[in-house]
Amino acid sequence: MVQSELHPENERREGDGNPGEPYSDAAPPGISEAVVATDPASLPLSGPSIRLAQVQEELVAWVKTLASAAVYAILIVTFGVQVARVEGQSMAPTLEDQDRLIVNKLVYRIGEPRRGDIVMLYYPLNPEKSFVKRVIAEEGDTVRIVDGRVYVNDVPLHDDYVPAEFRSHDDWGPQVIQQGYYFVMGDHRNNSSDSRHWGPVPKKYIVGKVKVRWWPLQDAKIF
Repeated sequence: MVQSELHPENERREGDGNPGEPYSDAAPPGISEAVVATDPASLPLSGPSIRLAQVQEELVAWVKTLASAAVYAILIVTFGVQVARVEGQSMAPTLEDQDRLIVNKLVYRIGEPRRGDIVMLYYPLNPEKSFVKRVIAEEGDTVRIVDGRVYVNDVPLHDDYVPAEFRSHDDWGPQVIQQGYYFVMGDHRNNSSDSRHWGPVPKKYIVGKVKVRWWPLQDAKIF
């Protein structure tokens, strides 16, 4: 931006052939002098007017900043990450009641859920509710549970994250997981409502992958 400079009246400028003389602003004889109308709005502000203008500029800047922050927050929540809170003990001891989580919502837009992922999902029987579970089997896998022991494609699931006192003794399957669906379970096997009760979950109901537990701070962890 280019601004015009203001010249004080007593500023000395070079005259024609006499550098020590003030430059004459008078028009030569016989030449009409142009008349310039001064716009009051173009005059410099002073006193309270200046302070009011500064306050207005600061308010506009704050409004722009807050609006930008709101837009960024909406974009992040809609397309990027989401903060969630655990309610209940179905994922204990991995996640406890009232743990705060950060869920990556973008990862499954560009990739697929994998066995072992801890995910946030919509409850298939009532999508207004959200659950946190662990992916046990992917589409095309065969799942079978015998006396609480989980087999995926006839291979025992490596699930040492489940303590002995949290294991169940139920039987389920065998069943092949259909295309576009995932079999999920809670880590607290004898205190979890999951795919054993309401079936595999369609991918469109999987909100995202749990990446961070940030609260309680002493138990913060990246998954």
